[in-house]
Amino acid sequence: MAKLPPLTTDRLHQLSGHATTHPATGETRRSTHSTSMGTRAYELYVPATREPGRPLPLFIMLHGGKQDASDFAAGTRMNQLAEQHGFLVAYPEQSRAANDSRFWNWFRRRDQQRGTGEPAILAGITRRIMIQEPVDPSRVYVVGLSAGGAMAAVMAATYPDLYAGVGVHSGVAAGAAHDAFSALSAMQSGGSPTTAGDLPLIVFHGDDDRAVAPVNADKLIASRNAAARANQGRSSVVGEVTTQPATDTTHAYTRSVYRDRDKRDVAELWTVHGGAHAWFGGSTQGSYTDERGPDASAEMVRYLLEQQSARVA
Repeated sequence: MAKLPPLTTDRLHQLSGHATTHPATGETRRSTHSTSMGTRAYELYVPATREPGRPLPLFIMLHGGKQDASDFAAGTRMNQLAEQHGFLVAYPEQSRAANDSRFWNWFRRRDQQRGTGEPAILAGITRRIMIQEPVDPSRVYVVGLSAGGAMAAVMAATYPDLYAGVGVHSGVAAGAAHDAFSALSAMQSGGSPTTAGDLPLIVFHGDDDRAVAPVNADKLIASRNAAARANQGRSSVVGEVTTQPATDTTHAYTRSVYRDRDKRDVAELWTVHGGAHAWFGGSTQGSYTDERGPDASAEMVRYLLEQQSARVA
């Protein structure tokens, strides 16, 4: 599958509006996955543009608190991008039995470890789709918003063999909290994260976010860079910093690119100036969205589809 266009200066200027997307004319399938750790429903979007038998990339999309699968799909417009670029999208759904407000329990110790709790359930959903559908195992990604972003960071840390890249929007780094009380503190202070794992990471965060303080974006990047130092014995370097002013349809923002000394992707950080706690470039058909760009969905798709794991889960 062709990559999205590189992020040139001209393309950055085009981000004053939303990315061009195809209508979501594919099929949405609702299923339930059960393990000894619990049961979760999920929706899978299969694009109408797919070619029979052709392995496709897979995006696992983790919603925020007080959201569900359909709400998150509508707000992020990821199904339309799936039609345009040819990938599958799955939306696991938190149950009210596990959390009354549908927050993923990213802050509990048992839900921060491989083989237990919600990480095991989400990994099971990912693997089930990979068995049932034609999925390219080297191009599986996990993305989330807020509590879902925090859980995406947990999945990157606990199952780096399963995913090729991770996107965190307005989230918290893995290991920053260990219970509900410390979670509230970490959301404002960033906490003391554990290692992030070595997956390429893209982060979006508004610098006027009052629910999850923007320091959390810095902690995510610092944690990822610490993993790069541990695994490669050297730090990543900022290869490019681009700042764009506000327009009628987009917030001002700064994009920082981190690569290692071999010019391999480590992370991208998009700081949206004046942005609050919402998915940027989103649709008002979903909750917790901000119609003003930059278009987080399009940029996460661009970045993540460029990543490919050499490991097969």
